[in-house]
Amino acid sequence: MAAYSNCSILFAIIALLSLSSITTSRAARSLLQLPNLPTIPSLPQPTVPQLPNIPNFPAALPPLPTLPTATPLPSLPTLPFVPKMTLPPMPSIPSLPNMPAIPTIPTLSPPPSN
Repeated sequence: MAAYSNCSILFAIIALLSLSSITTSRAARSLLQLPNLPTIPSLPQPTVPQLPNIPNFPAALPPLPTLPTATPLPSLPTLPFVPKMTLPPMPSIPSLPNMPAIPTIPTLSPPPSN
């Protein structure tokens, strides 16, 4: 049953490919058999208007104005001393008791086969 479905899928793919190539070749043949089409006239090229002249700037720029010197800023006051925070010691955690070993379960072997 599985072989039949694989075969039918393959047959459907081949049929679709052959039908699409027929329609493609028919369309190409009809395009080749068209009468000569008139040529498209060339459009006139647009002309770019003349750009205005850029004015000439002086060769040397005038000096920049000087800023008044500011008085030095006063130093910041010192911060008061803050003691470091310390946490109390952690209580000791009691150790866990050792777990006893898990006993193994005996397995039964199957009877010999004849």
